[in-house]
Amino acid sequence: MHNAVISGTGLYTPANSISNDELVESFNAYVQQFNAANASAIASGEVEALTESSSAFIERASGIKSRFVIDKDGILDPQRMVPRIPERSNDQWGILCEMAVGAAQEALARAGKTAADIDGVIVACSNLQRAYPAVAIEVQAALGIKGFGYDMNVACSSATFGLQAATNAVQLGQARAILMVNPEICTGHLNFRDRDSHFIFGDACTAVIVERADLATSAQQFEIVSSKLITQFSNNIRNNFGFLNRAAEEGIAASDKLFVQEGRKVFKEVCPMVAELIASHLAENQLNVSDVKRFWLHQANLNMNLLIARKLLGRDAEPGEAPVILDTYANTSSAGSVIALHKNQDDLPSGALGVLSSFGAGYSIGSVILRKR
Repeated sequence: MHNAVISGTGLYTPANSISNDELVESFNAYVQQFNAANASAIASGEVEALTESSSAFIERASGIKSRFVIDKDGILDPQRMVPRIPERSNDQWGILCEMAVGAAQEALARAGKTAADIDGVIVACSNLQRAYPAVAIEVQAALGIKGFGYDMNVACSSATFGLQAATNAVQLGQARAILMVNPEICTGHLNFRDRDSHFIFGDACTAVIVERADLATSAQQFEIVSSKLITQFSNNIRNNFGFLNRAAEEGIAASDKLFVQEGRKVFKEVCPMVAELIASHLAENQLNVSDVKRFWLHQANLNMNLLIARKLLGRDAEPGEAPVILDTYANTSSAGSVIALHKNQDDLPSGALGVLSSFGAGYSIGSVILRKR
């Protein structure tokens, strides 16, 4: 058995950002147009009038102030409200591959590695653009990596589940190093005409190099002490889009073919589950919550993260203990906790403990204990 470390992380951030004010202006224009077009039906009670949104509502509900997106114009067009991402020829690298390569190049540079040092690629994300061929094999080809590649989807927990898979491969000697990437175009499955969720998601891609500790040379390394994963079935976060939709014409373009959730139920059920998993995971490794210097939590909702930290610590987290990036990135699904790690790791001293944790649809929850080398 080999010891495994994270030796490099990378981040791809789209060039475009949408502020809450911009998003609200677009949404409210749509609401006004809808209510005007349906004025008679609304007056007779046949149709329910839509309610406008506000930046104050969004920030209070989520802690989000802005989000990076692949396409801005299509989202903000009240007549469209969907990102415009043109199809590419099969001879061109796909958009997810392009994002993954950008994040991977930074991760490789930070790890001091080249494509020749990598033996496998895992693309772990919520939103894959096609069924096959695997995006991971495309990324492998684009970077010139030999070995193997495969895709996996565990919704917002895809990165932590991907880390465990990468760690297992390295520990068992199946690979010297694995590139695990999380390309997320979350705006593609978001209903921008739903007041309760139109603000939630942004786009980004993260990358992590997991390699044998005895081969690692980078300045920033984290020993992967342990990982623990759990799943529990729930319909409270769901997306019914899939290849069988064409076999049931009555469901095509229905709202459940995009992201839907019962937000209050998710908040109530998931927060204690996450806190309990992290606490039990630490205890199983003879570690106390007080030993942990940093919690890199999934970046879905600020209020959820504050509550999880409070349940774990018995107090509010101090600045820096549970870094927040969702104010500018919004929820980037599997990429969120890794963005928090990527942007908040260099200041930790050798020996410092951290926990990377994800939680999302499934329910799926992951906890990865890391120790700075």
